[in-house]
Amino acid sequence: MPINLQSFLPNYAFFRNPLKWSIFLALLVHVSGAIGIGFFNRQFFVGFTALNLFLMFLLLLWNEAELNSKLLKAFLFAFFVGILTEIVGVNTGMLFGSYHYGSVFGEKIKGVPILIGLNWFCIVYASHQIALSLSIKFKFNWVGTSLTTSTIATIFDWIMEPVALKLGFWHWQDNEIPIFNYMSWFGVSFLVALFFSWLGIKKTNRFALYLLLIQVVFFVFLNLFLS
Repeated sequence: MPINLQSFLPNYAFFRNPLKWSIFLALLVHVSGAIGIGFFNRQFFVGFTALNLFLMFLLLLWNEAELNSKLLKAFLFAFFVGILTEIVGVNTGMLFGSYHYGSVFGEKIKGVPILIGLNWFCIVYASHQIALSLSIKFKFNWVGTSLTTSTIATIFDWIMEPVALKLGFWHWQDNEIPIFNYMSWFGVSFLVALFFSWLGIKKTNRFALYLLLIQVVFFVFLNLFLS
C-alpha cells in the first residue's frame, strides 16, 4: 500500500512545500561545508559527511509524492548492488581498481562503509530522475534512459573523485584514479538503472535535479580550492 508522506506531516508551509525547503537545506549544508572545508577546519567539517549523506537521502524521500513498493525495491536493489560491488572492488581490485575506504563514512562490512549503499542509491536514483525528464523530451526508450542514467552518474563520479581523494573518503593506490573506475561506475549504474526501468519508476522527484546540481557545484568548488 502506497504511503503519502504529506498525510503524516503537520499542516505547516514548511512541510507542505518540500521542494523549496529541500533546496534551501541542501544549499545551506553544502555552502557551509564548502566554506568550512575550503577555508577553515577541514577535518571538522569533513566529519559531517555521513550525516550530510543521510540528510540528502531523507530530502529525496521527502520529495517523493508517495512511498510505494517500487521505490522500496529500487532502494534495496541499488543499496545491495552498490555494497556488493564495492566489497568485490575493495577486496579483489576486480571492480573499480585498487582502493580502500577511510573512516569518514563510519561502520564497514568487509572494508566497505554501510552508508556507501545509500550513496549509490542517491546518485543513481537522482541521475535516473533526470534521465526520465530527458527521455520524455527526446523520446528515449528504456535502454536509452538507462544509458543516460549511467552516463550522468559516471560524469558525477568523475567530478567527485578528485575531491573524495583529497578529503580521505577513500584512497587509491599511488593516488591515481584509474579509468577502470569510471568504466565500472558506468556498468554498475547501468545495471541499477535497468532495474529501475524494469520496475517502471516514474519521474516523480523534482528535488533530484537540484540535489545533483548542488553537489556538482560543491565538488567543483572544492576541487579548485583544495590542495
